[in-house]
Amino acid sequence: MPPEPLFASAPPLPDDPLAGKVGRLNERYRHHSATAVLTHALTDPDVGPLALVSSFGAESVVLLHLVSVIAPATPVLFIDTEMLFPETLAYQRTLAERLNLMDLRVIRADRRAVAEADPDGTLHQFDADSCCSLRKVVPLEHALKDFSGWITGRKRFQAGTRAALDFFESERGVRMKVNPLAHWSQEDVRDYMVNNALPPHPLVAQGYPSIGCAPCTSAVAPGEDPRAGRWRGQAKVECGLHFVNGRAVRAPLPAAEAAAANYPESAA
Repeated sequence: MPPEPLFASAPPLPDDPLAGKVGRLNERYRHHSATAVLTHALTDPDVGPLALVSSFGAESVVLLHLVSVIAPATPVLFIDTEMLFPETLAYQRTLAERLNLMDLRVIRADRRAVAEADPDGTLHQFDADSCCSLRKVVPLEHALKDFSGWITGRKRFQAGTRAALDFFESERGVRMKVNPLAHWSQEDVRDYMVNNALPPHPLVAQGYPSIGCAPCTSAVAPGEDPRAGRWRGQAKVECGLHFVNGRAVRAPLPAAEAAAANYPESAA
């Protein structure tokens, strides 16, 4: 049996212990640069400890470079779903060496869980949500247990679900999420890479502006949405690490919410 996906439509928590802190941080840094936001997040003990979660995808090098300059000892978590493009794995090795990433941690799903839920590697073909849950969401949840927050490279221009993205978010009161590049445009990303002579992901030149697992990612035609190649032909637009139905639902739900949403609390 495939694992139950970590997705639900539960109401927001009535008392989020991080809401006040997140609100104050967003108000304070509303007009600050990505560098200022990232520096504060990595140096303020009231926010950390933090890890950077990176896909080593099309735009990942920007945030990896910023972190390597500001705080090179920051743990970098890379989720290897074992379904990634060979080019992504090679790019990850190249950037780790070039940027001198001091604490790179490769995260993978538990082999016993994969053997039970996806023995022939076809789960993505009939239940993409469960595949993402098995290979991405659950391994990351375990890896983040030692951190009070994590840093992402999400940006408002990437998808409609990210249009109102703030610098700081509460992940259902469990931990903080920091999005230093939230306000950057595609041109900002491109300019930063050029100005700092950062190597692009090799698949970008082949029409892949957003890169995930090989079976669920296709090239994008000129004029298409940059994420159109992700889960093409499906209603799915996010892998579950960030948003589902416009809401972040990753951590285990409280028992009452789990029951109301028919969502197994033990799935995480």
